Amino acid sequence: MCGIVGFTGAQNAAPILLEGLKKLEYRGYDSAGIAVMDGNSISVNKVTGRIANLCEKTDNGKAVKGGTGIGHTRWATHGAPTSENAHPHLSNDGKFAVVHNGIIENYMSLREKLISEGYHFESETDTEVIVHLIEKYYKGNVREALIKTTNKLRGSYALGVICAENPGTLYAAREASPLILGLGTDENYFASDVTALVAHTRNVIYLEDGEFAELTADSIKIFDCLGAEINKKVVRVMWDVQAAEKGGYEHFMMKEIKEQPAAVKATITPRIKDGKVVFDELDITADKLKNINKILITACGSAYYAGCAGKYALEKLCNIPVSVELASELRYSEPIIDEHTLLIVISQSGETADTIAAMKECKQKGAAVIAVVNVVGSTVAKLADYTVYTWAGPEIAVATTKGYTTQVTVLYLLSIYFADKLGLIKEDYGKYVKSVQSLPRFVQQAIDMNPQIESLAKKYHSSKALFFIGRNTDYAVSLEGALKMKEISYLHSEAYAAGELKHGTIALIEEHQPVIALCCNENIMEKTLSNIVEVKARGAEVLALTFRNNEKIVSVADDLMFIPEIDPIFSGVVEIVPLQLLAYFVAKENGCDIDKPKNLAKSVTVE
Repeated sequence: MCGIVGFTGAQNAAPILLEGLKKLEYRGYDSAGIAVMDGNSISVNKVTGRIANLCEKTDNGKAVKGGTGIGHTRWATHGAPTSENAHPHLSNDGKFAVVHNGIIENYMSLREKLISEGYHFESETDTEVIVHLIEKYYKGNVREALIKTTNKLRGSYALGVICAENPGTLYAAREASPLILGLGTDENYFASDVTALVAHTRNVIYLEDGEFAELTADSIKIFDCLGAEINKKVVRVMWDVQAAEKGGYEHFMMKEIKEQPAAVKATITPRIKDGKVVFDELDITADKLKNINKILITACGSAYYAGCAGKYALEKLCNIPVSVELASELRYSEPIIDEHTLLIVISQSGETADTIAAMKECKQKGAAVIAVVNVVGSTVAKLADYTVYTWAGPEIAVATTKGYTTQVTVLYLLSIYFADKLGLIKEDYGKYVKSVQSLPRFVQQAIDMNPQIESLAKKYHSSKALFFIGRNTDYAVSLEGALKMKEISYLHSEAYAAGELKHGTIALIEEHQPVIALCCNENIMEKTLSNIVEVKARGAEVLALTFRNNEKIVSVADDLMFIPEIDPIFSGVVEIVPLQLLAYFVAKENGCDIDKPKNLAKSVTVE
């Protein structure tokens, strides 16, 4: 959540800061600002609303002079989205400006103490205590003041700081919130995400919790929490700036939907060799697996629903009980976990605060942890015992598409890999591998088979509510389908287990109520058909997702979306694609901001 950028070099900083903030728009925000040093003076420009307002205010940065600066997009937590609450924040003496991503949990007690000492606050934010603490502790050495300040903070932070007495220098610090340094030629950067950096450099350093950095145009120095200088590895980002651009599409979301065949293939290809599923990154023997009596999957949002979709394959092929828990609930539930539990943690960004907290809790109880994550060097990746990267590439739209499908794909691969090690699928092994290898082709077919979805969106876009129903794997996918619809179109949409309709939900069915029925599991097709008939008897209009030759469903549904026939164990990756397209076109029909839905953030780094 939020985004921060910093630049120091010979170029004018403001245009570079604004460009970087635009790359971070997908993280979610409601105000933005920059602070730039010109000599020994700091100028601050802040606005509410979109970065376009900040660009207009500063003439795209040309009106703000200076080669060192920091920028921020804010997603309101403490105080309304106003210009006063927007970052950067200035110290009372005007010497310091600070941007902050995260939450300071003890800000109220710090604020009260600072007010009693004579410091004046301009905002309602938790962040402002930081800049006043730095001012308080500053005795000529910014690094020392920053270390003393962070020792007083409880919570999470990625900090960017400039000091009027140190022209040309940026200061940065990290604790439980991502922060990346970018190494350029005669210029250096920091940002909360590499997407803000790749237009300028692909050489980066990932700061760890408790570390600090001092950046000038020609050097980067990194220090530990005691102030001792340390050496850090420079990492090369393997995707380039084009991967984070729209490439001619109207929205990143549509681009990323269309990228799914390639993303799923990139996830699968390195992990199937000579007809065998391999995970070079996993050192899990058959004996270790036989010692596991429970698999627990935890995540938030779409990653949680990916776990719901993957559960069926893991449980069926591995014959191990699998539960899927929301990380925000798991962390407070005192879960029954021990050394016989395998925890699978799923997070696109690898920085999801609730997921990290739940992961730490389970590790303390003895669970072995596999992380399924997209971002290399992220916190989840570093904390896990084993890390499996999805290789989805950058995902810019807030509503995930290829992030979800590649996560589910990894779970399918893991189910085959574990079952093989346990000796459970000898006869069907080749069939399962071929099914997974077919997923990229089937995803492309699901895109190609549904040109009618744009027209269907015109029919359904004004509905006051949309109900999704399905059973078993279909139900798991319907959860993500309903989420896609609500988060980008703002329509009320809910997913229900079709067998539960009679237990209360059917009371909501009335004349012309849209019901989206997922019917892609042949084993329970008759049961789903009966649910379709019962909602139609009460006036519902049914939009069914099924196979093109499924006459049972085709004959009763009002409208249809299609996928190719596929083994239902692995259907989740394919089924979701038409639902993504439906959500996209409904949102477009309603004039919604598809890539940046209101109130949402891509990476939820606070609780």
